[in-house]
Amino acid sequence: MKISALIFLVLLFAAFSYFMARQKITTAYRQHKSKHKILTLPKYFGYVAALCSLLPALLVLLFLQIVEEPYINSEISTFISASNIEANQDLDLYLNEIKGADTPEKVAALSEEKQMVYQRYHEIEQTTARTISVVVLAISILLAIWGLRKININTPARKVFEKIIEGILLLAASIAIMTTVGIVFSVLFESTRFFGEVPILSFMFGTEWSPQTAIRADQVGSSAAFGAVPLFVGTMLISFIALLVSVPLGLMSAIYLSEYASRSIRSVAKPVLEILAGIPTVVYGFFAALTVAPFIRGLGESMGLSVASESALAAGLVMGIMIIPFVSSLSDDVLSAVPQSLREGSLGLGATRSETIVKVLIPAALPGIVGGVLLAASRAIGETMIVVMAAGLAANLTVNPLEAVTTVTVQIVTLLTGDQEFDSAKTLAAFALGLMLFITTLILNVIALHVVRKYREQYE
Repeated sequence: MKISALIFLVLLFAAFSYFMARQKITTAYRQHKSKHKILTLPKYFGYVAALCSLLPALLVLLFLQIVEEPYINSEISTFISASNIEANQDLDLYLNEIKGADTPEKVAALSEEKQMVYQRYHEIEQTTARTISVVVLAISILLAIWGLRKININTPARKVFEKIIEGILLLAASIAIMTTVGIVFSVLFESTRFFGEVPILSFMFGTEWSPQTAIRADQVGSSAAFGAVPLFVGTMLISFIALLVSVPLGLMSAIYLSEYASRSIRSVAKPVLEILAGIPTVVYGFFAALTVAPFIRGLGESMGLSVASESALAAGLVMGIMIIPFVSSLSDDVLSAVPQSLREGSLGLGATRSETIVKVLIPAALPGIVGGVLLAASRAIGETMIVVMAAGLAANLTVNPLEAVTTVTVQIVTLLTGDQEFDSAKTLAAFALGLMLFITTLILNVIALHVVRKYREQYE
């Protein structure tokens, strides 16, 4: 049975449990003499019965889906060993070839031994799928019956339901935290392996980035230089140009929409402005490579300047346009949330509207504005596609915005493109770059938190 059909049946049993439990309690309430003691609505008993049937079945299904593939691989490996079949290649690649034979033509192209393994693989797969379906449906049905029998008018259904929802929310929060911790530790572990091969000082303070490593001792053209300074300088340069564009334009747009624009203009201008955040980054990349970069190069040549065909300025300008909504939308929301009494008090003391905005509203809304700028900065630092198409891949150590540079995220993508073996310094360098990027973002968060706390104390 397919997973979608299995989940649909489990949901169907849960819905059946809900209606049956609700009907049971409704009937019991009608027969109960002390109606003044009825404090819980019948729907909560239905919710408890439905969740009792649904949640354990879904958890068991999730667990069985996780262990299904390792179990099948183990059984196939045992079958290959027992049948004295020589794989003649890595076992994972051998199994991938077997699993990839999803058409009759591919199956016919397999050797006789591989066809035997293929038949055995499908037998195990079908048996496992049937077993999973039977186990999950049995759990759902049995728990539905158990819940319907146990539920009565004395069951604190509302409290039980609230506890179950609280547990689900706690689980969701825990998954988010555990995912973050898992990402940090995985990046940290691989980075430690990289720093075991490349000194950390050479990585952090080296000025040459050329991650090509030698496969053979006599190979030419592999310098294996892992100095990350050019990457971080390029990242900061492009991000700085982007923020120079997005912060003033975004903040002024937010001030206009919040304080000056009429309701009709605001209802049109704000959605149009936020459309910029929904445009795919590859479209921005095309725009930067085909329009902005040639324009900047032509303008620079007319002024006697040497401008690269792919420059940090082109990428930064387009990236700044892209992240304007991150600044304007959040700034507009926090400016609109400033109490009206602050505006009226400032105007009542004789301040002009512009003085009220500069002296009162912006300081009062500064924590939210800083949050918007931080979000925009994080978006700029993590952008990849625009940099690839408009700024290039050259790791040049320069602060000249008219030259080609690259960023950390672009190099991470470059290092991990294609089939990679995670035992070379070239591939592990991507994790070291990711760790440095994570630390940089963490520092930005700490600084922003300090600014928010400092100014929030003055207005609370």
